[in-house]
Formats: sequence, structure tokens, C-alpha cells
Amino acid sequence: MAQPPILSLEGMALQQGGRWLFGGPPGADGPPPLDLHVLPGDRLALIGRNGAGKTTLLRLITGRIEADRGQRRVKPGTRIVFLEQEPDLAPFATLMDFALAGPDAPAAHAVEAIAGQLGIDMSRAAATASGGERRRAAIARALAQEPDLLLLDEPTNHLDLGAIDWLEDWLSRYRGAFITISHDRTFLTRLTRATLWLDRGTLRRKEIGFGGYEAWEEQVYAEEARAAEKLDAKLKIEAHWLERGVTARRRRNQGRLAKLQQMRAARAAMIAGAAAGTAKLALAEDEAFKSKSVIVAENISKAFGARVVIKPFSLRIQNGDRIGIVGANGAGKTTLLKLLTRELEPDSGTVTHAKTLSGVMIDQQRRLLDPQASVRQFLAQGGDWIDVRGVRKHVQAYLKDFLFDPRLVDTKIGILSGGERSRLLLAREFARTANLLVLDEPTNDLDLETLDLLQEVIADFDGTVLIVSHDRDFLDRTVTVTLGLDGSGKVDIVAGGYADWEARRCAEAAPRPAARRAEARSPATPAPAPPPRSRSAVKLSYKDQRDYELLPARIAELEAAIARDEALLADPDLYTRDPQRFHAITESIAKARAEKDAAEERWLMLAEMVEG
Repeated sequence: MAQPPILSLEGMALQQGGRWLFGGPPGADGPPPLDLHVLPGDRLALIGRNGAGKTTLLRLITGRIEADRGQRRVKPGTRIVFLEQEPDLAPFATLMDFALAGPDAPAAHAVEAIAGQLGIDMSRAAATASGGERRRAAIARALAQEPDLLLLDEPTNHLDLGAIDWLEDWLSRYRGAFITISHDRTFLTRLTRATLWLDRGTLRRKEIGFGGYEAWEEQVYAEEARAAEKLDAKLKIEAHWLERGVTARRRRNQGRLAKLQQMRAARAAMIAGAAAGTAKLALAEDEAFKSKSVIVAENISKAFGARVVIKPFSLRIQNGDRIGIVGANGAGKTTLLKLLTRELEPDSGTVTHAKTLSGVMIDQQRRLLDPQASVRQFLAQGGDWIDVRGVRKHVQAYLKDFLFDPRLVDTKIGILSGGERSRLLLAREFARTANLLVLDEPTNDLDLETLDLLQEVIADFDGTVLIVSHDRDFLDRTVTVTLGLDGSGKVDIVAGGYADWEARRCAEAAPRPAARRAEARSPATPAPAPPPRSRSAVKLSYKDQRDYELLPARIAELEAAIARDEALLADPDLYTRDPQRFHAITESIAKARAEKDAAEERWLMLAEMVEG
């Protein structure tokens, strides 16, 4: 017999900021009232676009805010604990004072036990604690309360990889129910068993973990599009411009992932050559390669007092590289980033920049945003047009590129959600003309669709990218080279993403019986050659082989044509002067984009056949 829910929300309707977030006035069109039932042991991912109301829903569950209509029922004796994204620590002298505050405060020894495992000193002054220390303290407080229902709002923000692993392990053994909001795909995939999808005021539930969410989402959007077409509801279809772009964006990113693998393979060959002593890292002997180098670090090191943070190492970064920097908090990621950008001088060695290098730093400091300023003021100084890397574009069209409703152009920044503010900051910084992007934890507070977009923008960026991030999935989808720091000062240079660095670490830590056997053999005895790797590649037909070879050039031609036409549309007087030409160019862009999407899907399919 099924157990009764420990929490139920029934018929909930909530108005916020002048609009109905859930439900609506009785008898009016709009989203239906919200219903939710949480069962004992539920492991739920809460998914939704920034601004959809995910955090507000968690606050409804806790009872911190009341709905305009509906009922909230909680099973007697159920302890609900909310791990907020940004808890207010200002009133407290120390982290322990924060952890022990309130009527439901946990026991001090329970907090200390969890804090010890997380490596956080709870006597630390709250005012000077870092983001990672504040997050660990909040986790220690939440878990020590022994909740029956745990609500987690972006729990991995500001955590390093070791702390994320610890939290994943704790939650995998946790017997209560939890609902989590997270942008961390790896975290969600490993832990969740069902998905709540909050979309345009409607809450859907499906008994699949996050691993099956994207296929479910695309299925729902496809069914809605077919229904809208049958009804010939053009306006309804137009309202789904964002949703219809989700599938296409993910398919384009799949094509880009194939290209990323090619770039990683080339980089792996360079690094392997350097390790074998046949050439310096990044083919330093190759003059053509040298001409593309934008950052050259030669034997650099850094220490603070007796502590060595970066041991001597060399690296040559070329134009187009996407460099990921990973490691635990305190391992030296920020120091390494500052050395490469010449914000910090090395103790030994040199860092040389190309004369043409021009960088933009995006560090997600939302506090710098003026809450009273409008979106238009922030992006376009109050005007209608914005220069996007040298191309003039209407501010509302640019907002649409970054998944905003263009009607938000005159909205105050203070009304936007935390994730929307992060997305707005990305939109402004990506508009600047630069050939070096430095991204410090860029994925914090972003929803999954924005992460897809960010992946796409980085892939299309005509320059070099340095990324510091703990988001494992994002690094695997984005970077060509990973610089891994283990805290000893050593910098591992690995072609590929986080998974490749982790595989390297595991291989180095594992015993090597084959190596010991090789040492026992006579030096004159050659080692046996490795067996050839079996492949199940399909032999392509003449037409398929020709498409496989020619499609990349055709895709590049279409991208260039789209860029030329978009530059023409940037003329603010074109529509008034020649409306027919304006419409012709718009149709040409739409056709070129459709052909490009189809070509990328075709090439990706052929690449999978070739690789077997």
C-alpha cells in the first residue's frame, strides 16, 4: 500500500510582481493552479527557467510565504529544512552563531561533526568568511537538523569538487525526501529519481531522474507544437519561440561536441609529444603554431611564504583554446588564473601576451548591478541599440538571443531573479569586443537552457577562453585543455575536460602490475605491442562520404552568410527605407539557419557512423 504524502500543495495560486506566477484569478485564462505531493523518500529535481518561480515554490513549501489561494498540508511531525542559495549571515558574529540560531537550531555537536567532514572552522567570523565557507556552514546547519524533507537551492554553488563529492555521498545515503534546484547536471543525474518541471506556471512531474529530463522536455514541446499547428494558432506558436529553440540548440551543441573532440585529439598529440621529449609543449618548434600563441608561460612558479602554490611549469596557449582550471578550494586556481592573465607576477619564469590580446573578465558579481536601473539602461545606456562585438543590434533582439522575453527591456534589474541577473551580466560582457574571455564560475545561478546557450556562445567565440569552474559536465562539454591542481603545487596539463583529468588521476593512483612486469623483463626484450582497438565503423557510401567531407565547408559558408545578413539588418533605417529588402533578408537568414541546422545534424550522424 502506497504511503501518504508528507507534504501536499493543492490548488495554489500566487501573484508576484504584478503577474500570476502560479494559477491566476478565478475564471481567467492562464496557468492552472499548482498541485504538488511529496512522498517519503522522494528524490526530486526541480527544473525550470530562471524566473519561473523555482525558489518561490520552495518557500511556499516551507510556509515562509503564503499563496493567494490554495492549501498547504504537512504530515504532523515532519521536519522541513531549507538550504537557501544566499542565507543572510549579517546578524551573526561567527559561522557557529549562524548555525545555532532560531527555534529549530540543531545541536552544536551535530553541527561540529558535519563541519569537520566538510573541512570548515565554525569559529570563523561570518563577515570575513568566503563564499565557499558560508556555503559549507549553511550545509552543516541544514543537515544537522535531521530533516524529513530537505529543500536544496543550488547546493553546489561555491563548493569545490571534494565538497561536492562529499555532499553527493551524504545524499545518496540520506533516507528522507529531498527537492533540489541545481544547474549541475552531474549532481542531478547521480542523485534524482523523479523530476518536477516548472514551465510557464505549470508544474509537471515525471517518475524519471534528471538523466531522462531533456528527452521528456523535447517530447512535450514537440507535442505542443503539433497541437498548435493543427489549430493554426500562429500567435500561440510565436509565444513558444524559446521552447522551439531548445532542441535545435542542443543538436547544434552535439555537432560542436564532435568538433571539440577533434580539437582535444590534436591537443593530446601535442602534449604527448612534449612528454616524450620529441617536441616542446604545444609544438613550440613549429613557427606557424607560435604565430597563433596568445599566452606563453615559461617555467613559472608562485609561493606565498613557505607554501608553494604553483610549482614550475610551462604552457603555450594558442588562439581558440578553451582552457579549464579545476581543483579544490585553496589549491591555487585563482593564483594560476592571475598568473596567466598577468594580474600577478610569478616568482620565477615569465608570462608573455600577444600584443593584440584584449581580455574581458566575467566573474558573476551580481552585486555590481544597480537594482534601480532598467535592463535597457544596463545593456544600451538607455537607447535602442547595442554594439555586439562591432555589429549594431537592437537591444530587444539581443535580449532574445540570451533567452529573455524582449518585453522585459524596461524592467528594473531589482525585479529579476538571481539567475536572470547572471544571464544579463553575461549578455553585456559577451557584447564587448575582445579576443580573450576569462570566466570565473560562470555557471552559478544559471538554468539549464542558459547553460546550453553559454556552451554555444563559448564554442562560437572567435578567441581564447579561460574558465575556472567546479561544474564537471560544463567543463566536459566546453574545454579543450584542463589544468588540474591537486593542492601540492603541481599543475597537470590534460587534453580534454574534467572527466579526462579525473581519469588521469585515477590511473596514476592505481597500482601498475604491467609496469612492474615490464621492469622485470630484460631491457633487450621489446614490450609487446598493444592489441589493435576493435571498431565497428560503417563503410560510407559514395554520397555519404562526399557529404562527410564537404559539409564542414558548407556549414562555414552558411555561418558567414548569416553573419553578413545580420550585419545588414543592423542598419536601423533599413526597414523604413526598403521594407521589402528587410523582409527578404530576414527570410534568407531563416532559410540559411534551417539549412545549417540540417547540415550539422547530417554531419554529426555521419561522424558517428565513421567513428563506429
